[in-house]
Amino acid sequence: MTELTDLRQRFFIADSPVRGDVVRLKQSYATITAQKPYPESIKRLLGEMLTAASLLIGTLKIEGSLSIQLQSSDESSLLNWAMAECNQSGIIRALASWKQDTEEQQQAWANKATADDAFAELGAVGKGVMFINIQPERGEAYQGIVERSHDNLAECLAHYQLQSAQIPTLINLACDGLQTGGILVQMLPRTAEEQHAIEQDETAGIDDDLWTRLTLLTRTLKFEELTTLEASEIIYRLYNEESVVAPEPISLEFGCTCSREKCEGAILQIGEAEVLEIVEEQGGTFEMDCGFCGSIYKFTKEDVKHIFA
Repeated sequence: MTELTDLRQRFFIADSPVRGDVVRLKQSYATITAQKPYPESIKRLLGEMLTAASLLIGTLKIEGSLSIQLQSSDESSLLNWAMAECNQSGIIRALASWKQDTEEQQQAWANKATADDAFAELGAVGKGVMFINIQPERGEAYQGIVERSHDNLAECLAHYQLQSAQIPTLINLACDGLQTGGILVQMLPRTAEEQHAIEQDETAGIDDDLWTRLTLLTRTLKFEELTTLEASEIIYRLYNEESVVAPEPISLEFGCTCSREKCEGAILQIGEAEVLEIVEEQGGTFEMDCGFCGSIYKFTKEDVKHIFA
């Protein structure tokens, strides 16, 4: 049986506080990046962001969605913003906005080949803004600000996990423009029993070197291994001498939440007079298109009047 090409594979190290996930994306990533003529480096950055969102949603015990958003704070930046989202059902989507109006800007993008090149358009370390947005199906939304502490997305997110949740985290991301992959490993807080044993100096059975060992092993993972190997093969190559438990993987796929009803809601926000003016300017039809999936929703003068009736 062929392994899924788009999935999140969870794994645990038995009898330890360590858990992790491996994400691989190919078909859904290709669908998403085909929606717009993205420069190569933005395609790769979106791949890393999709992978990261798919990894991080697995750390939450909520029904809802998690998105990563990058926002430039420099008007001269070639990247305006980028976002990627994954929900608990494994539905992913992503979108970016960039400057390409002049030949100089187009040439600048042509000279950028990696995700880190696009990430650098946020500005120097400490510049630009990164957010993690968590939207539960029930309850209040949460937004965390991710410090621009490093020159790549993975290390910034790992730093955020350590600072915000006090959880040691390893994150490795890679995207070759055709497919993308990533791994997240965390050492969760010890159980009350383990902590009591440590305090009583009864450490038999507690592997104090485990995190150091896993850190060294995880850092040996090569770029091309993350983007080409199956998730199960990645886990085996890294941790075959550990007692790994891996449940069934979760399928990931592209999906969009746009609808005609949501467009009608947006039209109500704009106002009847302004929308009717646009209808006249556009020859009798007001069109709204979805940047995520390319769907186009058309509204005539009669449609607009019916919305405001």
